[in-house]
Amino acid sequence: MRRILLLSIFVSFNGLADSVLPNSKNLNVKAQLGQKLFFDTNLSEPAGQACSSCHNPDFAFTDSDKSQPTSKGVNPEFHGNRNAPTAMYMAHSPVFYFDRAEGIYKGGQFFDGRAATLEDQAKGPFLNPIEMGNPNAETVVEKVKVASYAEEFNAIYGSGALNDSTQAYNYIANAIAEFERSPVFNRFSSKYDFYLFGKATFTAQERRGLAVFEGKGNCVACHSNRPIKDTPPLFTDFSYDNIGVPKNAESLFYSMPSKFNPAGAKFVDLGLGGHLNIFKDDGKFKVPTLRNIALTSPYTHNGYFKELRNVVEFYNTRNIKRHCANPLTNETESLAQKCWAIPEVTQNVNFNELGNLKLSSRDIDDLVAFLETLTDGYGQNSPWYLKNEN
Repeated sequence: MRRILLLSIFVSFNGLADSVLPNSKNLNVKAQLGQKLFFDTNLSEPAGQACSSCHNPDFAFTDSDKSQPTSKGVNPEFHGNRNAPTAMYMAHSPVFYFDRAEGIYKGGQFFDGRAATLEDQAKGPFLNPIEMGNPNAETVVEKVKVASYAEEFNAIYGSGALNDSTQAYNYIANAIAEFERSPVFNRFSSKYDFYLFGKATFTAQERRGLAVFEGKGNCVACHSNRPIKDTPPLFTDFSYDNIGVPKNAESLFYSMPSKFNPAGAKFVDLGLGGHLNIFKDDGKFKVPTLRNIALTSPYTHNGYFKELRNVVEFYNTRNIKRHCANPLTNETESLAQKCWAIPEVTQNVNFNELGNLKLSSRDIDDLVAFLETLTDGYGQNSPWYLKNEN
């Protein structure tokens, strides 16, 4: 698979990572503090895991460990029920809300929208017993008090800002969210961005793939590739959908201790519906951005698909190759002999926009080639930023 790498250089020091990241030279002081918090491996219990452990910039801020379908915590024996989604472009996700015009939920953070804002999301992993393992916010704040950047923290939020653990925890989340709102996470520097400005030329295959994306593939139904006012294309509408993903038998979450997973192998991830306790939203997960999709495997909430082409094949044939005795696994296999297993959540499956796209093998190859043009790093200077500067 062709890839344009998101280059970064890290030098570890006392659990921190001083990084040279694209667009990081002119961060404001709060975003600089957020960057230090984001890469600080001392902020887990025990020490050893940072936000960046599951959101590595070399993989578009997703988990660098592609050997397992879901992400592990600071305890190597603990695995979550989901793989870490990209943190890139999530600053553009609106605060979680119900769109009355469309009758659906949109926005928020995490796969199930349980965090309304970036700040809410930043607070979650620190206290998740499967992720960073801190028993409470006070523990995190105490670690920040002795960090090399404690004085910087007080300079930004006020003298004694770390004395009130509740407010200090809010400040920690605020700084991380400020970093995630920075151009480091919102680069808009893919070949497609340059193509829109007439500064890059697509190959014949990439042009065909774009035609499939906008046409018979109907990808634009949820992954719009058009700018909205001054916002570049985000390739997601931040809605929630049940695309019929099967359970992933390779997930180690099923064998987690009962205090973390009392249902064992019978566990069913209800997604948005589980968060809201609304049956009609069971099985729905947040529509991901397709930016940097070539770097963010494994795919879907439970990491069922290891290869990007396999995801496209699923979208293409889910409805016509299902419920057979020899289901397709999450390996890339021939659809001539295999079929798809039943969805993990059988209600609310989207049968209107995917499942029988009638794409040929060449169409699929072309579409994948186009999706690979969405990887940031095609050029150093984003044409969108240059436009705003001019």
